Amino acid sequence: MQKRIQKETGNNCLKRIIVAFLAVIMMTTMLHPQMVQAATGITIESKDNKVLTYKAGEKKTWTFTVTNHSGNPMNNVTVTPDLGDDNDVWPFKTEMQSYQQNIGTLESGELNSKEVKFDFTQREDVQTSRYTLKFKVTADGQEEAEKQFYVNTTAKPVQKDTDDGKDTGKGNGAGSGSDTSYQTPDAGGYSNGEAAYSGGSGGSTDGGAASGNGSVPRVIVTGFTTDPAEVRAGSNFKLTIHLKNTSKMKVSNMLFNLSAPTEGSDEQTTSPAFLPSSGASSIYLDSIAPNGTADISIELNAKSDLLQKPYNMELSMKYEDPNATQVEGSSSISIPVKQDARFEISNFEISPQSVAVGEEANVMCSLYNLGRIKLYNVKATFEGKNIKKSEVFIGNIESGATGSIDAMLEGKKISDGPAKVTMTLSYEDESGNISTTTKDLNLEVTEKVDDDEAAASDMPEETQKSFPVIPVVIAAVVIAVVAAVVILKKRKKKQLAEIEEEELLDELERSSEDEHQ
Repeated sequence: MQKRIQKETGNNCLKRIIVAFLAVIMMTTMLHPQMVQAATGITIESKDNKVLTYKAGEKKTWTFTVTNHSGNPMNNVTVTPDLGDDNDVWPFKTEMQSYQQNIGTLESGELNSKEVKFDFTQREDVQTSRYTLKFKVTADGQEEAEKQFYVNTTAKPVQKDTDDGKDTGKGNGAGSGSDTSYQTPDAGGYSNGEAAYSGGSGGSTDGGAASGNGSVPRVIVTGFTTDPAEVRAGSNFKLTIHLKNTSKMKVSNMLFNLSAPTEGSDEQTTSPAFLPSSGASSIYLDSIAPNGTADISIELNAKSDLLQKPYNMELSMKYEDPNATQVEGSSSISIPVKQDARFEISNFEISPQSVAVGEEANVMCSLYNLGRIKLYNVKATFEGKNIKKSEVFIGNIESGATGSIDAMLEGKKISDGPAKVTMTLSYEDESGNISTTTKDLNLEVTEKVDDDEAAASDMPEETQKSFPVIPVVIAAVVIAVVAAVVILKKRKKKQLAEIEEEELLDELERSSEDEHQ
């Protein structure tokens, strides 16, 4: 009886150990990162990752790509732009009661992605700016994703005709015409004020000094050009201003003076935004014939710490009519200044330095924005003959900020020693113009080896980072089970020996008693 109880006790203990062993294996499998298959839901992206630029009254089609990453089909998928509650949020005309689009059932996987297209028309009153718009994605009535996208808008040019109502010229660089004003906030422009005789108002006479019909001869700006076309902060440029005499009389002895706004944060750095690179800021012109045109030019330097925006220059004019009476006038010229993007990329941190085909190496570096402009939609693309192409989206980096680049590069083809991998960094400016730069790194791709061979290699860092967690845990549990079984067998054997010894002693005692009797 006692033997049977001991046997059952040993069996129960062994069952508990086996159950615990299976539980450890299941938990290890469930918790190991490589065994977890997490659903990431739905994503929405602007096609080709482009930032669209609209103009006043312009209609464009904006295309988005919707992808299901959940691993299961999703039904009744809808995409809805958030129009907001006021015009400051939504730059487009509201031409429909609802812009929601239903794309039905969306199967899982990138190959099953669907495109959604929206036709938007920019409002006429929208200024040149950058808008952040929200788009929501729902499935089966539940919100699955919400993402922000950028769009650039361009203001409608403001133009005014001259007194005779004619419109014969416009824009930066127009060499003729009679517009008195042309302004676009980002592209620059010009505007014209009134002309007046010295000591009197425009159109009036002073002691018979004016012409016979009492009008004041007027000279206006009809456009301007810069060489180079884009004015960069800290550089020299040539400004050429196009003039037109709108009156029917000749004007002569003309003196023009240009003055720029003062920029700077303290007394040591405060100075005009533009200064003559040589000579004075005054320009002399002999005369302009009736209804004639002329150009004046000056070499200027843009201050190095100017922000990226248009800067106004005031142009004052003094000239004489045929009676040698002095006339004064003024115009304003808006010159856009561009700041060059300046940034540095830190040294690459590569771990490990060598990977087998099918394995991954981690590559990290930092991007320091040293310029005065914001970098938009920064993206890093890694390409090489021996690796699979990899892309990392960093996003927007403010002036003076740091962006982190963290990529996983998978070996594709065995290399003959360290092989070149090129990182192409792309970014956009405020107008959506894309610029790129490249930086190279080296990564060796070797032949794929078995886990046993990898464990026997003399690279402790790489071995540590690719440590086979599951096999080691299972081996440890198996060893524990075997040890437990051996201990149980030894304990059982000892208990049986003690029982046999007790039974033998009992028989000896009984034999001794029988002999005494």
